[in-house]
Amino acid sequence: MAENILTVTEAKFEQEVLKSSLPVLVDFWAPWCAPCYVVVPHLEAIAQQYAGKLKVAKLNVDENLAISSRYYIRGIPTLLLFRDGAVRGQIVGAVPREEIEKLVDAQLS
Repeated sequence: MAENILTVTEAKFEQEVLKSSLPVLVDFWAPWCAPCYVVVPHLEAIAQQYAGKLKVAKLNVDENLAISSRYYIRGIPTLLLFRDGAVRGQIVGAVPREEIEKLVDAQLS
């Protein structure tokens, strides 16, 4: 896992994501999901590119069912962008890095 990507669990979700002073891009994924691995290099690059302005986190849906249910995660990978404790954007599926950057830029501007 990339050093710039935080792994969150149900125990850490509220503190690391909902109460974060920075916007947080959360990747909902699972180890058996091939498309989930396609977005990892994009997320690593975005974590470096937006260091200090954005946190990037991963949440394993199989190990954190309550959070996955709370946000109605039906397909993975799903990227949710949180700001001030609320979901401000969503992408479902493996998409190009530019699509993820558009989502992030919309919240940082």
